[in-house]
Amino acid sequence: MAAIGIDYGTSNSEVVYFDGQQHHYIKLDPDLDGANKIRSSVFIYYQDDLPVPPAPVVEAKVAQIQRAITEQIEKAKHGYYDAQDPREQRLYSDRIDELRGELHNRPALQRRAIQLLLKDMTVQDLPLHQLVETGQFAFGEEGFKRYLKTPDKGRLIYSPKNFLGANLVAGQQQAFVGMIAKQLEFFRLSAEKQLQQNVDIAVIGRPVKFHGTRGEAGNNQAVEIMTQAAQMAGFNKVEFLEEPIAAAYKIERKLTKHTNVLVVDIGGGTTDICCIKLSPEKLANLDRQQDVLSVTGARLGGMECDKNLIVKSIAETMGQGLLMQNGLPVPPTYFSDMCAVDDIPKLNRFFSEEYGLDILQTMSIVKDPSLLKRLLTVQEEKLSARLVNSSRLAKELLSSKTEITLPLHYIEADYDVNLTLNDLNRSMQSWLRKVKRLVTECLDKSLEPPEVLFITGGMSLSPIVKQELQEVMLPHLPVMEGDAFNSVCEGLAIQAAKLAKEKAS
Repeated sequence: MAAIGIDYGTSNSEVVYFDGQQHHYIKLDPDLDGANKIRSSVFIYYQDDLPVPPAPVVEAKVAQIQRAITEQIEKAKHGYYDAQDPREQRLYSDRIDELRGELHNRPALQRRAIQLLLKDMTVQDLPLHQLVETGQFAFGEEGFKRYLKTPDKGRLIYSPKNFLGANLVAGQQQAFVGMIAKQLEFFRLSAEKQLQQNVDIAVIGRPVKFHGTRGEAGNNQAVEIMTQAAQMAGFNKVEFLEEPIAAAYKIERKLTKHTNVLVVDIGGGTTDICCIKLSPEKLANLDRQQDVLSVTGARLGGMECDKNLIVKSIAETMGQGLLMQNGLPVPPTYFSDMCAVDDIPKLNRFFSEEYGLDILQTMSIVKDPSLLKRLLTVQEEKLSARLVNSSRLAKELLSSKTEITLPLHYIEADYDVNLTLNDLNRSMQSWLRKVKRLVTECLDKSLEPPEVLFITGGMSLSPIVKQELQEVMLPHLPVMEGDAFNSVCEGLAIQAAKLAKEKAS
């Protein structure tokens, strides 16, 4: 039996196996050559017809049809009593018998109700739990390509991890258990296929604080969802490890002496920081909590930067700032709601018919409605996830360029937005201030000062982030070089190997 580390990320996920000497990266996405990561997004879709609506919905529709039939019977009765001709009375009498037959033919009523419901139903009308129970799943690039090609056939959950600590309504918590179980099972089977052995143990990375506003209750809910999902996915034992501590276990193998290290892990959804005592003498130790000097975290990830870039620099080309006839600007909430890919209720509201009508009404009271037409296209065609993904690509390109042209032709032909490094810098400032406050908090809580700085996570590659943390905030700390993308999962795999060894003994 093998044990694996799973970095279940906001933007991407990764699975690694450690054999005691070297790491083995599990190939997860067949559509990406040589890549050991996979998009964390999930596309749940229907190849053909939508599923039959839930029984209570069908029965409510049956009752509505029965009321309509009863009204027709009453009208036919009035016609019968008002008729003067016996032949005309027989026609009304036959019609009453026919309607009474329809009224009491429950199977036919149910079939008719289902037909009427499906006629007007779209996949967006389905509750999440029904979608998870009855839909087909596509992961990675395959899922994202399906979403781009046929968005009306399914629903893209851009980042399931972002919802785990949220205030989930009835049925949603079990829906996320089922959804993530599908992903974790896919990871497990992929590992078993590559390693040619059974996999039954997993150490899963977790942020210090999950994305959400519910504090410790949200953290407990997130861990419970992940635990249930892992069990459903076929794992017999699962443990969780804070992501910055996992990254520390990886870099510990490079050290030659006792060192206090400040680990800053800036991922897609959260920023997590720890100050930890590391030593080559403790490589084999399973429990290292006594070595953690301080740990802190918050929902401050790269996705927030993606959304900020839209609101600060792209939204003005979609009508943000336009004045209405009353002299007030177009509601700014249009553009924050448009980006709410990590908030299902808010995004569903943005995609609703009522919201579209509100945008149309606003278009009628501005001087130049053509810019708002782009916003309306995103709303009507449900392009929010695609737009946020485009912003992420722009952010990554601006890490190595000073200016780019971002094509948004899926919104409007020849629609291009010119973006500069200054635009990105401006959009990141409020986010950076929060990250720096988090670093300060971790340093203040630590009983011993760090001797080395290690920055990991996708956002650690940003020149703006590097400059602020390494040169402006912590110029006195030497920087330890490491793998920005794989260090967390490699550390999780190291911990998983220790866990498997303990279990075997």
